[in-house]
Amino acid sequence: MAKITFIQHNGSEIETNGTPGMTVMETAVKNQVPGIDADCGGACACATCHVYVEQEWVEKTGARSPMEADMLDFAFDVKDNSRLSCQIKVTDALDGLRVRVPEKQF
Repeated sequence: MAKITFIQHNGSEIETNGTPGMTVMETAVKNQVPGIDADCGGACACATCHVYVEQEWVEKTGARSPMEADMLDFAFDVKDNSRLSCQIKVTDALDGLRVRVPEKQF
């Protein structure tokens, strides 16, 4: 299990346990994290699971794929640390991961 903390726009935090092999988005949906809509179900075909990865975790979560970068063009307020949570696989190395949920998805 990997502890993943979702920080809401208002600063409140939701701590979850992610199962290796799942994605950060699947972890959010399973734990009913507000603000992660996941409209496409994890197919990298929308931007409704957009998160901001805390700086100390950016390298550990890996680089955006070209397809993910294209989909982020549809996200609200994209930053250098923006990722689609459906594209981040949970591993034991991500234990302690902290991501911020944007104010809105579109």
